[in-house]
Amino acid sequence: QVQLVESGGGLVQAGGSLRLSCAASGSDFSINTMGWYRQAPGKQRELVASIIPGGTTDYADSVKGRFTISRDNAKNTLYLQMNSLKPEDTAVYYCNAGVPISRFVFRNYWGQGTQVTVSS
Repeated sequence: QVQLVESGGGLVQAGGSLRLSCAASGSDFSINTMGWYRQAPGKQRELVASIIPGGTTDYADSVKGRFTISRDNAKNTLYLQMNSLKPEDTAVYYCNAGVPISRFVFRNYWGQGTQVTVSS
């Protein structure tokens, strides 16, 4: 069973920074596609950033140039460095793991989420 545990959320002023971490266990972390999602009150969950096993990254347009996703396969940990935070970044942030179970089939796992609140 894959387990994902997020940490690093909190309250920060606009313009500030936070770094989220996601500790993974229960699978071969290095072959998982990993991602950060967020969900604000009354809104759908949305993809913030993703990183594939080879290291290629992708970002939502709203966070490009401000957020950086990275992974440390030796530590089984995913990170999200968030700079120049804006009030609209306020949301619960979730870690996601796409675990390959065959060549084109992945099973998704989610962490419990961590709250990020950006005050204006």
